[in-house]
Amino acid sequence: MTRDPAFPPLMQGHAVDAGIDPFEKACAMAALGCDAGTIVHNVGANRLAAALIMAPEVALEQAMAMLPTCGVGFQNALGAIAPPEVAVHLEWAGGLRVNGASCGRLRTMAGTTDPAAMPGWLVVGLELPLMLTDAVPGDAPDRTALYEEGCADVDPVALLEGWARHTLVWITRWEDEGPRALHSEWRGLAHGIGEEITIDGPDSTKLAGTFMGVDENFGMLLRTGGDTRLIPLSTVLETDT
Repeated sequence: MTRDPAFPPLMQGHAVDAGIDPFEKACAMAALGCDAGTIVHNVGANRLAAALIMAPEVALEQAMAMLPTCGVGFQNALGAIAPPEVAVHLEWAGGLRVNGASCGRLRTMAGTTDPAAMPGWLVVGLELPLMLTDAVPGDAPDRTALYEEGCADVDPVALLEGWARHTLVWITRWEDEGPRALHSEWRGLAHGIGEEITIDGPDSTKLAGTFMGVDENFGMLLRTGGDTRLIPLSTVLETDT
């Protein structure tokens, strides 16, 4: 039987059954006025899913820094308990990569989509496959699961607890020190900087170019030809569950 996770002060857990999506549940709870710091979670045999509810006191475009913050928190948490050869990298839009292959994602939704407005609430969800259930290892080389990457001894509850702790540390640093330290940590983990990439743009269009880096609010700088375009991080927000 899976034990209940223990979270740091300022955070509290809310477990849900396997048939309930923690991200959708967290967004519904946040919209109704749930306390910030609540982590809705489900730890199953094949998947770890969780969502952190926050109440930013800055405009949405600045608050979107919570997406890379949660990514850095995840890398720090897994890095503390996984074998040293396990490498974690973070995609700009929230994708997670373990040893180079796609392994789950972070996703986000907020109380507004207006980049200049205070969102009231913001939720970042974590989805991490623990075991491959729909593919034979090797059949999908760009997709993996945690236990396929030498992490079979990693306790997913301990990983969830670590994600909460490390994310809280980075939220506090971001609030107290500004974005510089977070930028530095994230850039060392970012996947694809300096490479040709294709991302989802507005209205389901595809944008291709060279990923040059990010601005102070983690907006993507995408160079196409001689032009560099800024893609705000708020464009990755989900608008409906």
